[in-house]
Amino acid sequence: MNQPHKRISLTPLERLLSAFTKIHAGEGISVSYFFANAFLLLFVYYLLKPVRDALVLTEGGAELRSYALAIQAILLMAAIPLYSYLFHGMQRLTLLRSIILFFSANLVVFFALGMAHINVGVAFFIWLGIISVTLVAEFWAFSADVFNVAAGHRLFALIAAGSSLGSLLGSQVSKMLFSHIGAYGLMLVAAVCLALTALLCGHAERTVPERSRCQPEDASHTAKRASLLEGFSIVLNDRYLLLVGVFVLLLNCINSTGEFILAKIIVAQAEAAISANPALIKSEIIGTTYGNYYFWVNLLTVLAQFLLVRRMWQLVGIPGALLTAPIIAIAGYGLISFMPTFTLVYLYKILENSTDYSIQSTTRHALFLPVSHSKKFQGKTCIDTLIWRLGDLIQALVVYVGLNVFGFGITHFAVVNFVLSIAWLLAVIAIGVLYKRTTKLPAKLVE
Repeated sequence: MNQPHKRISLTPLERLLSAFTKIHAGEGISVSYFFANAFLLLFVYYLLKPVRDALVLTEGGAELRSYALAIQAILLMAAIPLYSYLFHGMQRLTLLRSIILFFSANLVVFFALGMAHINVGVAFFIWLGIISVTLVAEFWAFSADVFNVAAGHRLFALIAAGSSLGSLLGSQVSKMLFSHIGAYGLMLVAAVCLALTALLCGHAERTVPERSRCQPEDASHTAKRASLLEGFSIVLNDRYLLLVGVFVLLLNCINSTGEFILAKIIVAQAEAAISANPALIKSEIIGTTYGNYYFWVNLLTVLAQFLLVRRMWQLVGIPGALLTAPIIAIAGYGLISFMPTFTLVYLYKILENSTDYSIQSTTRHALFLPVSHSKKFQGKTCIDTLIWRLGDLIQALVVYVGLNVFGFGITHFAVVNFVLSIAWLLAVIAIGVLYKRTTKLPAKLVE
């Protein structure tokens, strides 16, 4: 006869965390490790984003920045099958640590090349874009492989808050240090911080309580790792995953085109400032502007992550939360089509990205919790890496054709995003219908 579970009181840490989500006894330490891991990964990324933008815009300009996004997609087409082949059968913890340490070593190489006065702007831009999707996808796959569905629904929003906080502090630290240690000094700082996450992930896995873990028969490391083609086939043959793929493709295409609009207007502002004061340095103006931009994006992201995401899930459910970003995009790009000013573009992109990085991102990860194991790992990997970067490839094509064939300006690209946002909204509505119809879990989050 099964004995009833003995009620265990929460620790002080767990009582503190329960202010943000429902925590079960024994989960406090593990959630803290996952939170810290997510924090450091995004801290590193946002420490380097102003470096990336300053280098590529100084060496190439906004158009080259846009085309570099497309190169990321092309390289991922080759890198993902190679990744599957090289790491076939590797344990999840070893796999995550190997990827982290490999990318940390890459930063040391970039530092050495930069100190040798070799231009690395485009290469670094491409590299950072690749690791941003690879490390994030691998971390969330690792998290989904450790936690069961019920625990994931309770804890993912809190873990994602670590990412938001890391983004906020990373952009602010980058802003403060940029003028003191320069772009290449920041690379070394990032390399050390990234290496620390390899230590944290082991503690995170070991401290998850048994009742919050995936069952052994469902764990991803017991299954055969599929090739990219198998993952792509799973997406194409499942209506729900195919719609999620379309949703991700449109999301990234719209956001990347918006980033192109922002980059164009920031470069124009920098050039106008230099015309007024030739003593100013273009790379420092751009780096400082992006540092301020990322700070406000991530401040709003942190507030939304802690205060809105779980409450929105409880109020309107997962499908309802997905509607937020497309509605904001339709309104924002509609306004920019008529008033393409620096202030409007700057403020709108802050709102768009903070919504994307909090409500949209966390909800998108939650879409995969109820699906089968093969769809969770093979399908999600394909969607979060290749299909995500295919959005950049389409965006680069839109920019190239718009600039070189039709002579588009900012207002024209805003109109393109307005139309794409309507299609994005329709895809999200369809996903919500299927989510309610095909999942065993209720649309609204319940404890």
